[in-house]
Amino acid sequence: MTTPHVTIIGAGLGGLTLARVLHVHGIPVAVYEAEPAPTARAQGGMLDIHDYNGQLAIEAAGLMDEFRGIILQGRQAMRILSPDGTVLLDKPDDGDGGRPEVQRGDLRRILLGSLPAGTVQWGRKAVSARSLGEGRHEVTFADGGTVTTSLLVGADGAWSRVRPLLSEVTPEYTGTSYVETYLFDVDIRHPTAAHAVGSGSMAAPAAGSKGIQAHREKGQTIHTYVVLRQSQEWFGAIDFADGAAAAARIAKEFDGWAPELAALITDGDVPPLLRPIFTLPLGHRWERVPGVTLLGDAAHLLPPNGEGANSAMYDGAELGKAIAAHPGDIEADLTRYEEAMFSHSVEFGSIGAELHDVDDDPAAALIKFYTEHTPH
Repeated sequence: MTTPHVTIIGAGLGGLTLARVLHVHGIPVAVYEAEPAPTARAQGGMLDIHDYNGQLAIEAAGLMDEFRGIILQGRQAMRILSPDGTVLLDKPDDGDGGRPEVQRGDLRRILLGSLPAGTVQWGRKAVSARSLGEGRHEVTFADGGTVTTSLLVGADGAWSRVRPLLSEVTPEYTGTSYVETYLFDVDIRHPTAAHAVGSGSMAAPAAGSKGIQAHREKGQTIHTYVVLRQSQEWFGAIDFADGAAAAARIAKEFDGWAPELAALITDGDVPPLLRPIFTLPLGHRWERVPGVTLLGDAAHLLPPNGEGANSAMYDGAELGKAIAAHPGDIEADLTRYEEAMFSHSVEFGSIGAELHDVDDDPAAALIKFYTEHTPH
């Protein structure tokens, strides 16, 4: 029986991990990505890569040495503050390596660099996919081109164009959005905010699913995520094209908070960016359809809990290993992969669920999570 040629839609971390594991095992693969180039946009912020999923995927990809080279030492430190600025938890980076922090862009770069030239085809935005029967599928791109494949993998995120082949479920708004801001050269230009954040991550939660989170990224950059539970219509009334006015409106929701925390919103060096949070139902699954499957957010999009990138990479590695183990029996491989993925997506997706909508003492709940939680 012939070795399959795998078609992956989406060059995020999950799709690239799958491509790399397949390449290691000599299985031909093509990746189609909507972005016009690998440097077309910033690739998000910090990721803590866990030893029970993300690091296992990197090991399967044979990239642990490269991974160790991009770890930002000391960034596992964690601070929790009250809205008035009181430090409630100051947990240093213990150096155990269980959750080392890296920049998402650096991780994507080493995955891309591990693939042969031409593996990723840039500027190929998938707009639809249809079944041709007998396990074959055709993907149509925005440029009018098509590709036909006997093994299609949707690694194309929340609004996957591959998912409708398997499921009618679509993401729903969670009721919460993030507003992102950046402060640059913080130790010189924003020393008070820098001191509040510390050397790693900081969270200042409040009742009503509201709070301010921040990460110290490479160099002297702080990346802030302002968390607000409001309708999409509420956010739609804010003119985010006017950065100063938008920042002032968001900061108004934090009147009375410590100045060093409010400064993470008002003193941003770039206009604030709105990130509505969408989700698929926890436990989302589908009946087996020959010749096609999903991974990462395309399969199990959930609210941020630190597991999204890790879980997507783990999916990619597990699918790649399954295909490599029995390349002549793809349907059996996909069945095994999906059953395991359905299970671990619930396990990983449930981590931190106890923190949702905690109104009595959200800081205490968060402290308990970071000091006692064991994700196994």
